Amino acid sequence: MKSIISTDKAPSAIGPYSQAVKVNNTVYLSGQIPLVAETMTVVEGGFAEQAEQVFKNLVAVCEAAGGSINDMVKVNIFLTDLSNFATVNDIMSRYFSQPYPARAAIQVSKLPKDVEIEIDGVMELPSVN
Repeated sequence: MKSIISTDKAPSAIGPYSQAVKVNNTVYLSGQIPLVAETMTVVEGGFAEQAEQVFKNLVAVCEAAGGSINDMVKVNIFLTDLSNFATVNDIMSRYFSQPYPARAAIQVSKLPKDVEIEIDGVMELPSVN
């Protein structure tokens, strides 16, 4: 059974997709870019501020799905410049505790709204007995 996850605490979808889709206990999170939910504009500042906003958006969607960011089992990070990887690691370490999710980091030539980072992933919700 599939259900759609939506929250106003994260940016609304800017295309024909959902913020997340839940199938049983697995939640597939769409890519989050550094948009501020209230204004739907890119957060001000540089790369670190953008990365921080992306993680805040992920937290909001994970919570709307009934879990937490630490329930994510796979994270895909898309960067326009891999030299920002150390900054991503630093910020990510503030949001996740061990055991960490599986992860991929990929440099891409361009992202929506010319942002520098996008993250998507998969979350496994704890079983409810």
